[in-house]
Amino acid sequence: MSTEKEFETKEENTVENTTENNINEVESAAELTVEEQLQEDLAKEKDKFLRLFAEFENYKKRTTKERIDLYKTANQEVLQAMLPVLDDFDRAWTQISKSEDEGLKKGVELIHEKLKSTLVSKGLELVDLKVGDDFNADFAEAITQIPSPTEDLKGKIVDVIEKGYKLGDKIIRFPKVVIGN
Repeated sequence: MSTEKEFETKEENTVENTTENNINEVESAAELTVEEQLQEDLAKEKDKFLRLFAEFENYKKRTTKERIDLYKTANQEVLQAMLPVLDDFDRAWTQISKSEDEGLKKGVELIHEKLKSTLVSKGLELVDLKVGDDFNADFAEAITQIPSPTEDLKGKIVDVIEKGYKLGDKIIRFPKVVIGN
């Protein structure tokens, strides 16, 4: 009988030790869980901070770029209003250059060059298209098609009706062209 009693005592001790071990494991698991939870919270806050910082940097870059673009195109409305005047001046110069009055031609030429150089100094550039260039709808506006005078002008520019201009990289008036069919 004593062996049975010893066995029961050993069994009770084992159960008590197991229970104590389980309680210790639960407590240490709870401590790890709290520590892990804090680490997760810290990681989330770091991620949130980094995203917010990156978003702010993107905002600064975007507003700087917009400010630079605005500065580059600030004169756009004024320059667009001046384009018809420049066109009229070009047409007038074509007619005046046929005149025999050298003083008139010289005076008008000086004024014409001064107007063009002033507009160029403000950022206006001529969109360079010539007869025979390939037609590209991104850089020119086709107003009509005519039968091409030669085979090599099919799908190409036959005539430039109105000059095009750009301000910086932005086209503010597309050239109007006739293309060969």
